[in-house]
Amino acid sequence: MRWMSSWLLRASLTAVAVLAAGAAQAQDSNALRARSLAATCAQCHGTAGRAIEGAAVPGLAGMPAAYLSAQMKAFASGTRPASVMQQLAKGYSEAQIEQLAAYFAAQSPAGSTKK
Repeated sequence: MRWMSSWLLRASLTAVAVLAAGAAQAQDSNALRARSLAATCAQCHGTAGRAIEGAAVPGLAGMPAAYLSAQMKAFASGTRPASVMQQLAKGYSEAQIEQLAAYFAAQSPAGSTKK
């Protein structure tokens, strides 16, 4: 009987470890996917949304996710005029827009210590 409870305990701990590893891997893949999407914005908005000083386009790092999402959706629908962003925004799904908004909101603006 003692060996059975020992075996059950080990099996349970192994199962918990496997589930935790799977959750961490899912988070890593989501973070990588968001970073990959954000890389497409770097040409104009800077790496991780940190535009260079004096740039004609704003940096996106640290802006509220709800604001970024609303602006992207406005570009995609055509209610916010822009020559380039309207076309780019149409290429993203709603889920990708939300993912991008969350990614940029989590970034610290240039010269900031926010993490």
